[in-house]
Amino acid sequence: MSAYVNRGTPQQAYYHRPGQYTAPAPQRPVANVKDDYERWYTEILPNNRMALSVRSGIHSEVAWALDRLCRLGGNEQFSYRSYPGLIDGLFDWPEWYVNEGYKEVNESQELFGPSKDFDAQHRFALESLLILRNIALQDSTELQNHSHTISLILNGLHNLDFTKDKNQEALLHIIDIFQGLAGNLLINASVPDYSNPIIPLTKIIAHSKNRSLIIAAFNALTGVLSHPGNALHFSRTKESLGAAIRYLPLFVDKALLEPCLEHIYIHVAHPSSARVFLLNPELSSVLKVLCSLVLSEQQATQERVTLDITPQYRTVNLNSGTTARNYELTAEDLENLSKSSEPHRCYEWMRLVLAARQDAEMTQVDIWTLYKETFTPYQEAIPLLGASDVIKYVTHVYPSAQAMVLQGPTQRFIVRGIERRQQVTASERFKCLWDRSACSEAAFSSPADLFDHLLEHLGSLQPPALPCLWSTCQHTCSELQHLRAHLLTHLPSSQPQARHPSQSETVTVAPGTYDINTIPPTNRPVPPIRNATISYERPIVDPSSAALTALLIIRVLFRTAFASSEVAPKADADHFGFPGVVEDTSDPNEAAGTDPESDKEGERRGRKAFLGVRHMLQNVRLRDEALMSWVEEMVDATMPELN
Repeated sequence: MSAYVNRGTPQQAYYHRPGQYTAPAPQRPVANVKDDYERWYTEILPNNRMALSVRSGIHSEVAWALDRLCRLGGNEQFSYRSYPGLIDGLFDWPEWYVNEGYKEVNESQELFGPSKDFDAQHRFALESLLILRNIALQDSTELQNHSHTISLILNGLHNLDFTKDKNQEALLHIIDIFQGLAGNLLINASVPDYSNPIIPLTKIIAHSKNRSLIIAAFNALTGVLSHPGNALHFSRTKESLGAAIRYLPLFVDKALLEPCLEHIYIHVAHPSSARVFLLNPELSSVLKVLCSLVLSEQQATQERVTLDITPQYRTVNLNSGTTARNYELTAEDLENLSKSSEPHRCYEWMRLVLAARQDAEMTQVDIWTLYKETFTPYQEAIPLLGASDVIKYVTHVYPSAQAMVLQGPTQRFIVRGIERRQQVTASERFKCLWDRSACSEAAFSSPADLFDHLLEHLGSLQPPALPCLWSTCQHTCSELQHLRAHLLTHLPSSQPQARHPSQSETVTVAPGTYDINTIPPTNRPVPPIRNATISYERPIVDPSSAALTALLIIRVLFRTAFASSEVAPKADADHFGFPGVVEDTSDPNEAAGTDPESDKEGERRGRKAFLGVRHMLQNVRLRDEALMSWVEEMVDATMPELN
């Protein structure tokens, strides 16, 4: 079968192939002309333009090369060591300045200004030092083994006057370079003073007024002394240690405070230096400042916790005209109840002597005792109910009441929601107490009525002996008019005593069923506090590094001061994250060059100083249990009875 094709309609072409095809030419690589990537001066070749320009001596070329090198210092792909002779050329201008150029810095130059050539050369020296500083911070090994590094540092520290503003920036860069090398530098005891960097650093710390220079010198000197082999140079750092103690109270300056703390710690971490530190006359002040630092830092790491420990209590309204007492059954009530049978008698009795109140409660024993005392005389006619039935019927009469057991050290079986019914009667302020309180007259409504009644009692007295028979009064009068005047002293005032504005209108009493109107206040149980709360501070985060360093210094001094005491702590197996703690397991008296008498005197002074800061250590709160155990141990060891 053949397919039908309409030959009159042109067919659409599905493929197109041009007669001639030309492939596109490959793109030529475009040079990277971005700053700091130009090949013509970043090529690693001996004739690199930057390396040649630095050493050319032509100011324009030197300025261009140093500017480029300062910018390239932030490029991670750039390495100074890859360019032969580049680092050597960077030492030229700084060495010129620390050996010769600094001599031109004098008073006349500060007054009239430096020459253009000196100004340019000084700028070249500072920029070169800045580049070398960046190299030391990035990779100290490039400068550590260089032959010019130590000589540049020593000449700069010894020759440059740190009191002159022109030298301070150069000194700052030199000290930063030295800081990168200080941890691995061992200074022998035979090194002369002009080759010892510790001496000029100590002078800078002790006498300089430049804060940045002091901080840098502290860091560099602490780095040198951290090497165990340089411990013999502690005797040369008395001035720097004194400066660290002097700057220690500057809590707000964290950048200066932390180097001071590290410098003090590097001294006390060495056993022999710690024993010498105990003889320092400023030991007590240092401990107080360190404790104050820990306490000030912990304020920002605490939260206030408040616990409500208010016990159960009840209140009684004060009313000068009426008195509330527990309702007592009358003879008529008892007669009516005795005619009823159980449990109706119990129901009626509860309605008479009990009342519902949401926040009130009575013990189940009190309810049963009250029921038993009321109906025991009638138990021959009608037997008493059991205690469990009486408690059960309370909830029948008062549905809001609920019997429950309160858990605690002693279980309490109570019925919550009921109390003794109160009977409000007239106040007995004007009750007659004649005949030793045996007068049977009811209370009067006013003092005038009471006095008229007392005059009737006076009519029965016969002279010559006229004793006062009011309550317990032992007064005796010889004339009747004198006795009348004396009776006025027993009459209460017609106006109630004014209440202080802060005095509540209610009286707090302990939970119970007693009547406060029949029991003297001195015989009542002590009432609980209405609003009893306990508030305390609780640490929620760890303290700052400065506070931890201060605590570590206190701990090391404590162990040194109590080294020979019975309460001396044992060697800590774990330093709780503090590196560099040196364990002194040897006998200090056996060490070479130690004086046993001075060690004993140091321990005595140390214990006295810790006794003076015991009250401050008691207020230290730390979240870490191990660190808190340090504080507790120091507090326990400094108890007055142990010292």
